[in-house]
Amino acid sequence: MTLLFLNMGGGEVVLIMLVVLLFFGSKNIPSLARGLGRAMREFQEASDGIKREIEQTAKPVKANLDQLHDEWNSTVDSVKKEVEKAAEPTDKEIKS
Repeated sequence: MTLLFLNMGGGEVVLIMLVVLLFFGSKNIPSLARGLGRAMREFQEASDGIKREIEQTAKPVKANLDQLHDEWNSTVDSVKKEVEKAAEPTDKEIKS
């Protein structure tokens, strides 16, 4: 059993558990675990709330960007057409 992000093996985990048991005692460990569980739950709820807020904020921004992108493409297309039209030879140029 190796925790990849901490690079800890089973021996290190057991040693940490023993130190916690000695330091806090067997009577306090359940309350510590409950407190840790509550803290993790609150952190997850806060994280989910922030994600929701970012998504709600990003939707109008994305819609505005899509609209600007479409306007930009139509402007570029119309400029291309004007340039092509200006580049076509006129009747006077063809006759000469």
